[in-house]
Amino acid sequence: MSLLTTHLTHWPTHKKLLALSAPMVLANITTPLVGLVDTAVLGRMDAPSALAGASIGALIITQIVWICGFLRMSTTGLSAQAYGAQSKQEQAKVLYQGVFIGLLLAAVLLLLHRYIFNAGLHLSELSGEAKLAAEAYFTTRIWGLPAAMTNLALVGWMIGRHLTRQVLYIQITGNLLNAGLNIAFVYGLGWQVEGVAFATVLAEYTLMLLSILVCRRHIQGAGVERTWFSMKALKNVLSLNTSMFLRNLVLQICLAFLTLQGARYGVTAAAVNAIVLQFFALIALGLDGIAFGVEAMVGKAAGRKASAMLRTDILVGVFWSGLIACIYAFVFAIAGDSIAALLTEHHNVLNALSAYSLVIILLPLIGHWCFLFDGVAIGLTQASAMRNTMFVSAVAGFFPVWWFFKDSGNIALWYAMLSFLALRGLTLGVSIVRRYLL
Repeated sequence: MSLLTTHLTHWPTHKKLLALSAPMVLANITTPLVGLVDTAVLGRMDAPSALAGASIGALIITQIVWICGFLRMSTTGLSAQAYGAQSKQEQAKVLYQGVFIGLLLAAVLLLLHRYIFNAGLHLSELSGEAKLAAEAYFTTRIWGLPAAMTNLALVGWMIGRHLTRQVLYIQITGNLLNAGLNIAFVYGLGWQVEGVAFATVLAEYTLMLLSILVCRRHIQGAGVERTWFSMKALKNVLSLNTSMFLRNLVLQICLAFLTLQGARYGVTAAAVNAIVLQFFALIALGLDGIAFGVEAMVGKAAGRKASAMLRTDILVGVFWSGLIACIYAFVFAIAGDSIAALLTEHHNVLNALSAYSLVIILLPLIGHWCFLFDGVAIGLTQASAMRNTMFVSAVAGFFPVWWFFKDSGNIALWYAMLSFLALRGLTLGVSIVRRYLL
């Protein structure tokens, strides 16, 4: 107990974690605001089909970038470890390899973009004017993928390098530019759906250029070596990224199943699921921020081979993640109905949502372990553990629990999700505790 107290009362670690996490929480908050501007601009166009179609086009792009988020994760872990090892050359290697892989990903996606769009269109069943709007948005926005993929590597590198404040400033600049260009292109130039998409493309390239300037400033004196880009040199990072890609894919399959299966239960059930997912998004704002800070600190400790520092970082991360989860649960318990009323005014949906009150309260209490231990695993570059535990949690948790309770209706999906989150936190946590804390 005294050893545990020693780790948890190391106040400089608490201060450092909060200093790293707070900018990422704010950066997380600013991103949805751009979506609100996009929606407001599209929603005021002459035809509602513009909003419907562009929303689907944006959803396809968003899913691509989200699945490719493995590049951000792997780069953060490797960058933090190189920073901890105090090797500028290794930091430069991680940065340039990450950007190289990002550009390769973008090239592949650009080659396949027509097939990707057609698949998304098939699932959405759009037609007529909405289909044309989706295509106009997607075919414009797709050209921002080289910047979007590069930004994953650049942002990951900056987080690992403990430059989260710079990430926040860059994110705010890009989001404000995006919002301003939206208004200028649509209302000033009359570019309609293409204007909204082009505004985002320009913002993504601006983010990329600003991020490059920050990264170059922090690796001055480190040269680029051609050997970094050979298959032999890239083997480890490609293996790391492949494991994280599979992890993200399994998670996306579970989320897609929840959404699609919920739609089969009817419009009210689909609306309820959308609102509960918004509660989950609120949870992610805070818990993701702590996880980002943990990634950077744990990775740095691993790079220094400082086992005592590593234990302290993990335990302090558990403390703050758990505290924020309890705050979320408390707020949802006393104000969950009020929050839901802000999201919808349909009484049938609100009435149906009352059965999910306990689910909403449990989401942060159970889910925070996933966010926390994902952050630890990313910092330690334990991609295979993340992949394996995700597979186990889906196969032994999510789908069996849904099958067992499916006669209960839509709420069975949320029993499955809670089981999935619990098993993810438990399996990954046991893996990390056994290896690094005992």
